[in-house]
Amino acid sequence: MDTHYIKEGLVEIEVPDFEKVSAKAPVFYNPVMELNRDISVAIINQYAKMVDHPITVFDAFGGTGIRGARYAKEIPDVESVMVGDVNPLAVEIAQKNMKLNNLDNVTVEKNDANILLQSNKGLFDVVDIDPFGTPAMFTQSTAANIRPGGLICISATDTSALCGTYHDPCLRKYGARPFKSEYCHENGIRIMLAFIARNLAVNQKYLEVLFSHSTQHYMRVYAIVHRGGKKTNESLDNIGFIAHCPHCLHREISYGFVSTLPSKCPECGCDYEIAGPMWLGPIWNKEFIKDTMDSVDDLQLNKKDELLKLFNQCYEESEGPVTFYDIHKICKTLKISSPKINDVIDEIANRGYFISRTHFKLTGMRTDMPLDELKQLIVDIKEEKLGPEN
Repeated sequence: MDTHYIKEGLVEIEVPDFEKVSAKAPVFYNPVMELNRDISVAIINQYAKMVDHPITVFDAFGGTGIRGARYAKEIPDVESVMVGDVNPLAVEIAQKNMKLNNLDNVTVEKNDANILLQSNKGLFDVVDIDPFGTPAMFTQSTAANIRPGGLICISATDTSALCGTYHDPCLRKYGARPFKSEYCHENGIRIMLAFIARNLAVNQKYLEVLFSHSTQHYMRVYAIVHRGGKKTNESLDNIGFIAHCPHCLHREISYGFVSTLPSKCPECGCDYEIAGPMWLGPIWNKEFIKDTMDSVDDLQLNKKDELLKLFNQCYEESEGPVTFYDIHKICKTLKISSPKINDVIDEIANRGYFISRTHFKLTGMRTDMPLDELKQLIVDIKEEKLGPEN
């Protein structure tokens, strides 16, 4: 088997050569996911500063071992890492890479992620679930076996299901109905979080979401898991539904496991598209994002500039309302061409509303300005009717 060496962060690993990164490749290194790994290193590093003991980490889908190796070598407060994989070739390569990097605090185990979680109940401070596809079948064992106060890091690459291209797989895997819209990636994150929250609730545990993002072909969430029956019940109050009008773009939300939303849009009478149940609570912690950005300089990250750009975008939108508007979508309903988005953003800010860009979409605006006022503002800017007093 031909191999080559990769340098990432502070580690160097040997990886097999395959023509294409895919689920069919028995072991692969995906360079596209380096930003994902940099983000994980930065967030786990900040989390480690928040707890009063050295942390233990479980990397459930080890592959070449790159992720577990980086956690062990780059995060000062990591005491030990367990890397798991069901593939014997992956285990062999990962063990070799731990020796290559002189990492004697990393163990590599050949076994299913669920079995490793169940046989190490309460031993992990951090559980990282980064599968090729859906994390759904690993969520319950993660919820049951992570240490209270621990950090879960969960990825999903089945974005076509979460974003509404395919409804049935989303219902089957996450117990939720999606829909396609300009903010479908945000909906996907929220569907994931509601699914995780429900799995945690079975074990009287609940989420404190620290960070979420949708980048390229995957979605990723980071949350601290707490324990307590009363607060778990309160946490479930964050779950509900979103109704979206594809005609006029009006939307409204409803909290609770039974939707109280009407079937038709009250603004134009068009049939609503309804998605959920999904998490309608915060999907970012502004203070945590700031602290993480402040500590990034202590780390050696190749994608630091991209990471900081993403974190800054999420920091800015972190206290905004659920969902956002796409200026091009609004202009399409108005049957006009789009003005400059910065002109619209500046005027929204001048009127005292919350406004930010969003990392989910380049042409997106997260604002609490009523949609009718936003549409009129865009028309006024387009027609250059804004007077100097405005």
